[in-house]
Amino acid sequence: MRQVPVLIVGGGPVGLATAVELAHHGVECLVVEPRAEVSWLRPRAKTTSARSMELLRRWGLAETVRDRAPLPVSWSDEAVFATSLLGTEITRIGGCFGLDLTGSDLAAEPGQQVAQPLVEEVLREAVGGALRTGARVEALEEDPDGVTATLSSGERIRARYVVGCDGARGVARDAIGARYEGNQGGRPNLNVVFRAPGLAERVPHGPAVHYWVLNPDQPGLLGRLDLKETWWCIAQGVGHSDDPAGLVRNLVGADVEVEILATDPWTARMLLVDRYASERIFLAGDAAHQNPPWGGHGFNTGIGDAVNLGWKLAAVVQGWAPPRLLTTYETERRPIAADTIRTAATNMATLAPELSSASAEFVHRTKTSEFHSLDLVLGYTYAGSPIVAGEGERLPHRWLAPGRSLYDVLGRGFTLLGPRDEALENEARRLGVPLETVEMPCERTLVRPDQHVAWRGENNTIQQAIGGSL
Repeated sequence: MRQVPVLIVGGGPVGLATAVELAHHGVECLVVEPRAEVSWLRPRAKTTSARSMELLRRWGLAETVRDRAPLPVSWSDEAVFATSLLGTEITRIGGCFGLDLTGSDLAAEPGQQVAQPLVEEVLREAVGGALRTGARVEALEEDPDGVTATLSSGERIRARYVVGCDGARGVARDAIGARYEGNQGGRPNLNVVFRAPGLAERVPHGPAVHYWVLNPDQPGLLGRLDLKETWWCIAQGVGHSDDPAGLVRNLVGADVEVEILATDPWTARMLLVDRYASERIFLAGDAAHQNPPWGGHGFNTGIGDAVNLGWKLAAVVQGWAPPRLLTTYETERRPIAADTIRTAATNMATLAPELSSASAEFVHRTKTSEFHSLDLVLGYTYAGSPIVAGEGERLPHRWLAPGRSLYDVLGRGFTLLGPRDEALENEARRLGVPLETVEMPCERTLVRPDQHVAWRGENNTIQQAIGGSL
């Protein structure tokens, strides 16, 4: 029976991000994923947030994602609202999704418009041989010393810990007896990926990340997947269509040449599990929470889960933090998921059908917050967590020099910013906690491996930040 410190069930973006985070700290893992290849015909998420891009930068992957993204970040940061893609413009909103943050002190990275499959491909390459495809985890049996997983191949894997990134239909949630709370359903939607030669040249509104069609006969939105001929659209109020090309033409507002590449019906879900973990099995991403896509917070919330849980698992596996540190994963991340679900549900209350025939003023009043959500993306905190003193906010970012971020000087473990503190360094050395000191003119600040502030000021200890005082 193969043994690994951590088994990750599901190799979507969240499972892969968890594996990359563990590797970032030198911890072996195995990711089991049934899909041999990533499907490029179901792009799903199309916005990688500024915070997720900061975390990709932390792993050395942000530049790779940007280099491969068909839409450069400089292409557009605007959402256009019009009667149809080729029709009359009603209004537009700029500065969307943090795409305008290049060079800003607010973030080390701006957001990026990029289809989820591309991000998955980059993460797969980073994970390398730790990814096992073509098999599915069918059962998990937990005992006081670990977890035994049974694969569809008949193989059994023994792990100290398991991270369930297997979505709504996986086995991890049932294995810990967790259940979703919330609701799902409502208005149906149909995603369509299509090719339309020459369409881009006919659009009168210029570049945009979203084109919202405010037409009562066929409301929805469209966007580009590349700067060639490939587009996506969402027809709202449509669960199935025998004529998806007709839907596309209605949204475009003209009888254009259309080649349908894929369709994907869906309804929104607003679900949060009642518990995130047992002693040795943890839920992350869609297995723990599901929210409507409006605002672009879906898989980005899961990337935050992966980093939060990943560094803590590494600390426990490597022996420099007690197992009770892992209880803070749910304490810190579940409130973030709840806030995200509420925000996305608010965004969903006013979509293209509700905006049909609306004025520009009404569009701005109801939709600006959806596209300007940096308070949620960059401003969430872990206030109330037993391993932070204060708010537990993300370390405020600034540039130290052109192209050199404050985040670039942080260590992979804990980092002490400010004056040197030999007593603290000795304590970290005694406990085996990885700590680097970066001397700079600022208040003493201990930064966690996930770039959140553990504490500021005097008379604080490393133990406070790793659960030693719980």
